[in-house]
Amino acid sequence: MHCRLSPILIPLLLASLCCFLIRSAEAQETWLHEPINYRTAAADNPISRLQTQLENGSATLQRQGEFGYLESLLETLHVPVDSQTLVFSKTSLQLRKISPATPRALYFNDELYIGYTVGGDVLEISVADTRLGTAFYTLSQRSSTPQFRRQSDECIACHSSSRTEGVPGHLMRSLKTAADGQPLFSAGSQNVNHTTPLQKRFGGWYVTGTHGSQRHQGNVFSTRDQPDDDSDDSGLNRESLQHLFRTDRYLSPHSDLVALMILGHQVLVHNRLTKAAFTTREALNYQQALNKALKNPPGTQLESTSRRIASAGEQLVEALLMAQEAQLTESVSGTADFQHSYSNRGPRDSHDRSLFQLDLQRRLFRFPCSPLIYSPAFRNLPAEVKTWVLRRIRDVLKNSATDPRERFTHLSAEDRENILEILSETHPDFQDATTGSPDTADSRNTDAANPDAGTVQRN
Repeated sequence: MHCRLSPILIPLLLASLCCFLIRSAEAQETWLHEPINYRTAAADNPISRLQTQLENGSATLQRQGEFGYLESLLETLHVPVDSQTLVFSKTSLQLRKISPATPRALYFNDELYIGYTVGGDVLEISVADTRLGTAFYTLSQRSSTPQFRRQSDECIACHSSSRTEGVPGHLMRSLKTAADGQPLFSAGSQNVNHTTPLQKRFGGWYVTGTHGSQRHQGNVFSTRDQPDDDSDDSGLNRESLQHLFRTDRYLSPHSDLVALMILGHQVLVHNRLTKAAFTTREALNYQQALNKALKNPPGTQLESTSRRIASAGEQLVEALLMAQEAQLTESVSGTADFQHSYSNRGPRDSHDRSLFQLDLQRRLFRFPCSPLIYSPAFRNLPAEVKTWVLRRIRDVLKNSATDPRERFTHLSAEDRENILEILSETHPDFQDATTGSPDTADSRNTDAANPDAGTVQRN
């Protein structure tokens, strides 16, 4: 016998689960305390800065019809409309308003993710923050005075777990979804990023684009009695969504395949950036306290500090250099202008090459190094881990770094040369970090995080 929960009970049960998860997170997450102080530390990100501008009158947001503040906010923060992706599974804050007939829209750039729900009370925002890693906000669609409200407890219940690298982070999942939008959690779920095989991506999402004979799980619904039945081909190579729901209620009729692929990639890299920043700050804070307790000279570098920075740094390097990327077997293309506008972004070297250029034949990027290496989140990493990461990338690209797990064998000699030349010309931090000490930033070299720190003490 199958027991089916009343739709009335589902939100109550989810609320109870969130409270339980919040209490569990508080019991184990170090970033709630010194030196991160996630809940109480002041924010520093595009949303916090915009709120200051709204308060002093140097910026305004206009509320317009059914979309509320959405259009004005996207324009103010330079978030492109062609980045729109649509998710119809009931898996976010306003789940009762989300369905296959009214999917939730997501828009993003390299710092921000903005969620819009038709008829929703708020816009939902997650943003890369220089101090908090990822900060969460809502903006009321009903208020005549725009006011961003930081949301911590409500969001970290779902947005801080092993799925987000153990830090407050962004989350993109693929899961089987019933025709009413209810996720079928019993059938499992899959994190979506550039390492996820295409055939396991986009369950619960709408997808517009072409991909040949390759499969994905978007645009279709599952049944509770046969959730693993993947025989429905109606969702493949779909170039229009007009017969599935009212697309005129959205800023764009697309849920672009290439935008979805970039979204998954960015989620992984942003979370690794946060993890690297938090790990470094916590390690340095512990080192300072231990040196004081042991009466070590100030600045004594502990082996454990170097080891922790190197471990988090190595995971970030793997994400930036697209390690274990799921390969494409045929070309893919979106239906919006996203892939063209995205490829034209970013700095170019003297040979007109850019890390933003897309491949979409065999892999995501023409040059397999994440453009988020230019992002504010990367630029604002603690110097210790940023220098370690850049030197490690240099050595990987020069083939002078060990690769014990063979994570970088996907990089051809041509790839390595191209990326090295592009970074050398276009990334000032790369030039500064890699023209210093010639020591190899090997993950086994525990001093590589701070080669000029002086004394290294084992602990």
